[in-house]
Amino acid sequence: MTYLSFLALAAGAAIAIQATMNSQLGVLLKSSMMGTTIAFLFSLIFTISAMLISVKSYPNLDEVKSVPLYLWFTGGALSAFGVGMFYYLIPKMGVGSMMSYALSGQILIAIIASHLGWFDLPVKPINTVKITGVILLIVGVLLINWESTYAH
Repeated sequence: MTYLSFLALAAGAAIAIQATMNSQLGVLLKSSMMGTTIAFLFSLIFTISAMLISVKSYPNLDEVKSVPLYLWFTGGALSAFGVGMFYYLIPKMGVGSMMSYALSGQILIAIIASHLGWFDLPVKPINTVKITGVILLIVGVLLINWESTYAH
């Protein structure tokens, strides 16, 4: 396992832990939307702090103006929807089920985005190995959720 693979694995684990904790925050506050808002507020504080410590130079005004308008808000809107759904669904589905479906959605979109080169990503064509991986992914999700879906 490479260093970057380990970091990616740690990031995935952090997402599962934070989603579980923040969904519990929403349950205790009786509002998944409030839990989401509080999580984003503290995320903003932590990311601004990290940016101020780590960023060595900032973009000039022309560079800021050259960013397409949709990039300023679309990612944030999708993040709010996705994270909000995590916090809403985890108490209803359980963290294992929710994460298995969510990860599957992420992988499927990532494969399509890589195949098509969306957002100037390196193009990595879909091939039979990836299709086999998707089939195994679907089988894995079905097996992970077998007890809650099919055993009744």
